[in-house]
Amino acid sequence: MLLDTNALSAWADGDASLMPILRPAQLIALPVVALGEYRFGIRQSRRREFYEEWLGVFITQCTVLSVDALTTIQYAAIRSELKKIGRPSPANDIWIAALARQYGLPIISRDQHFDSVSGITRISW
Repeated sequence: MLLDTNALSAWADGDASLMPILRPAQLIALPVVALGEYRFGIRQSRRREFYEEWLGVFITQCTVLSVDALTTIQYAAIRSELKKIGRPSPANDIWIAALARQYGLPIISRDQHFDSVSGITRISW
């Protein structure tokens, strides 16, 4: 399963409703893009030290997926598909969707705009 930034934040905050979804997962993947967004959020948080410590432990227990040349093919295709149907999405979320499609992983997210991307599944909690 691929975590969107809002799922990562919910996990860090101990959102119990997320656990039944994550518990059976054989793989927890974190897009490098979501990691960057999360680190940006930490820098602005009053609980910065707590979140940095939590992230330091969490990151050793998941797989961080980086963008590569194959990801760019998915990114371009998704962005074109969304433009064609008149459903623009934030650029970072298109990168996250591209990684999900590339690796065949569902996205754990509350962002409904992922539902417009063909070839991926969004799981909400």
